[in-house]
Amino acid sequence: MAVRGCFSAVGAAPWLWRRAAYAARLPGHCPGKGYAVGPAQSPPTFGFLLDIDGVLVRGHRVIPAALDAFRRLLNAQGQLRVPVVFVTNAGNILQDGKAQELSAQLGFKVEPDQVILSHSPMKLFSQHHGKRMLVSGQGPLVENARALGFENVVTVDELRTAFPVLDMVDLQRRPKSTPLPRNDFPAIEGVLLLGEPVRWETSLQLIMDALLSNGNPGTGLATAPYPHLPVLASNMDLLWMAEAKMPRFGHGIFLLCLETIYRKVTGRELRYEGLMGKPSILTYQYAEALIRQQAERRGWAAPIQKLYAIGDNPMSDVYGANLFHQYLQLAKCDGAKELRTGDLWKQRHSAAQSCVSILVCTGVYSPQAPGSTGPAQGGEEPPFHGHRDFSFSPGLMAASHIVNDVNEAVQLVFHKEGWAL
Repeated sequence: MAVRGCFSAVGAAPWLWRRAAYAARLPGHCPGKGYAVGPAQSPPTFGFLLDIDGVLVRGHRVIPAALDAFRRLLNAQGQLRVPVVFVTNAGNILQDGKAQELSAQLGFKVEPDQVILSHSPMKLFSQHHGKRMLVSGQGPLVENARALGFENVVTVDELRTAFPVLDMVDLQRRPKSTPLPRNDFPAIEGVLLLGEPVRWETSLQLIMDALLSNGNPGTGLATAPYPHLPVLASNMDLLWMAEAKMPRFGHGIFLLCLETIYRKVTGRELRYEGLMGKPSILTYQYAEALIRQQAERRGWAAPIQKLYAIGDNPMSDVYGANLFHQYLQLAKCDGAKELRTGDLWKQRHSAAQSCVSILVCTGVYSPQAPGSTGPAQGGEEPPFHGHRDFSFSPGLMAASHIVNDVNEAVQLVFHKEGWAL
């Protein structure tokens, strides 16, 4: 895999990838409705990892089943009956803002520490927090970067303003005269890719300039440096579901463009210091820690041993949950051997013993929709929508359960756990 340093693209060592690739295909199951009501358990020993887009909302529209699901998840006092963390690959909003947005949509108070954005695990990359980082994306870029711990960032727009002759695709934005060269611009020491930008041609060009010039885009080098500057990226989703009938381009498409351009220009592979967001194992470790903290705050003494990950994207949600499940099983078999992530992840031994993937049909995945990542016609394998650094493993893309929507998913889990609906 094209990853350097002690941390791989998913925070997993090569031995884990090889063994996970040969894991048995997880059985699918389509449950019916009308489960028997069992006695409520207290305290809970399970928790939910909920995707947002395509599971709870479609664009700005709340999926009705999400409201039904939370009527089951909340008690009479409006508190969650079990720990819940929202794990989204979105990143163009502040964590507090996303919590407020979810609170308004779902009708109960969502705390910021219940929300994991695609770039949230970048808080662990403290070795880069003091570097001058070029940041790409949209929304509150600088605020997000600083909230993650990055103290010295420059945006693509600021770089373009400093070196206007670098952005030449749009004829209307080209400088009318040649500006004087600058030699007072501090060198860029790394690149942060937090989400898809608006002007892709500008971002692609200026990120390439930074990489090829070793962080000094106002100059030129005879030979491109390699290894290049460290690159941290989040949100590998190729596609995501909004109000449109068909999926929309995600940040994974932008990463694909950047990787292809870099390889074509230099003959080498673009390498990542880290890839964040689902299906990265590090993201699920981060989520499991928040689930545990939430249970402790509520005074639930029993350890959270089982996680149920509900999502709409086979590549990010199902693949990630199954990969984390494989990690948990391998960790138990190998004497709780930890991932080789150096100092990135310092935590107590995980209490989670399993992570069950549940796929809903209200978003990217739809059994009949064109472009869905379900089985192809004629028995052919579906196209692989995963990132370049993630091996194609059909078994990891097979959901443990497939249901219509998140409400059915919650009913399924409560039934399995013997909880009252």
